[in-house]
Amino acid sequence: MNEVSDHLFRRESGRLVATLTRIFGVHNLALAEDVAQDAFCRALEVWKLRGVPENPSAWLMTTAKNRALDVLRRERTARTFAPELGRLLQSEWTLAPTLEEQLSPPAIRDDELRMMFSCCQPRLPETAQVALILHLLCGFSIGEVAAAFLSSEAAMEKRLWRAKKALAGSQTLFDLNGDQIPGRRKVVQRALYLLFNEGYHGACAESAVRVELCQEAIRLARLLLAHPLTATPTSYALAALMYLHAARLPARLNAAGELNALCDQDRSLWDTALLAEGQHLLDLSATGIDLSEYHIEAGIAALHGAASGIPDTDWTAIVFLYDLLLQRRPSPVVALSRAIALAQRDGPEAGITAIQEIPDVDRLARYPFYFAALGELELQRARPETARPHFTQALALARSPTERRFLERRLEATAPRLTPQRPCASPV
Repeated sequence: MNEVSDHLFRRESGRLVATLTRIFGVHNLALAEDVAQDAFCRALEVWKLRGVPENPSAWLMTTAKNRALDVLRRERTARTFAPELGRLLQSEWTLAPTLEEQLSPPAIRDDELRMMFSCCQPRLPETAQVALILHLLCGFSIGEVAAAFLSSEAAMEKRLWRAKKALAGSQTLFDLNGDQIPGRRKVVQRALYLLFNEGYHGACAESAVRVELCQEAIRLARLLLAHPLTATPTSYALAALMYLHAARLPARLNAAGELNALCDQDRSLWDTALLAEGQHLLDLSATGIDLSEYHIEAGIAALHGAASGIPDTDWTAIVFLYDLLLQRRPSPVVALSRAIALAQRDGPEAGITAIQEIPDVDRLARYPFYFAALGELELQRARPETARPHFTQALALARSPTERRFLERRLEATAPRLTPQRPCASPV
């Protein structure tokens, strides 16, 4: 029951909040959130007694619609609602039909897009814009948003409160036919990228792989591809990246639910249909002249997907793409991934040297796979006694039980009786 409700919350909360905000008006954002939350609370009460209905999404939408009707009838003389709906919400004759129309699937899809772009208020810092999308459209709790930005919950709660206040101060939701789409589109893409990464590489205490977040990110990315003004080459590249990584999800965990490094994954479990769709989307992304970071990351994922194993992977091309990625998005994590690829091509000494040369390497001091990478490369050099402290440090920084078990297995590999293995530092 909890798993069902959690998954539904991820999938449906953004749809409910976006549609209710469209009905109530963006100035009544808090009311929209409350009504959506009421629908979920009602679901938990009823489903415990009667079981989950055949179409839980429709059940939730009907419950939210009935609750919205109650609110509109009770408060339509005390507050104003969406100005573009005007008198349609004031008359009892038109109230119910108007709600029915606003809750149709095409209207809901547009509402979600409008809500995503509305969250990208130019007067807000970009981090606040992305946090708002993750919270309102993707169902992230405040704690989860804070974890995605490596921030404290208290700080993120204040940031989200200010962002919601700014959003509520808008007159209407964003107009998808407006000329401000290009300026906001980049932030929307960034939010969906973070959402997918939280599912694929997440630091959740319960699980290091959260398929429902990956699925939700793909669903929202498909919304971008469905609208002519948001279906850009960069949007196609972002969707391609998601599909190519999602294809590998069945092999990310072994039968015991433990993380598998790339070199240990059973590639026969990779989803060939998703790989093919990812490659198709990547081909479509090449129609323009733009080369975004999503193009590059999708290119790296496509090279992994095309290889039958580690030995026949085109590591030279992957290192080249990481060099391009570093030019566009300099980051210690990207530099670490490049170093691991370099080690596969040129040997462990080259990888260790590249890690030692990473600028701002102190920013990786809390990242367990930084130390795991060093441990793996030392194992490749047949130096288990040097690798052991690195794995011990990585284990101390593990962010979930799944990561902890993975790193415990790698620490066991430093025992003198074991044969050193090829570097598998990151379970990518």
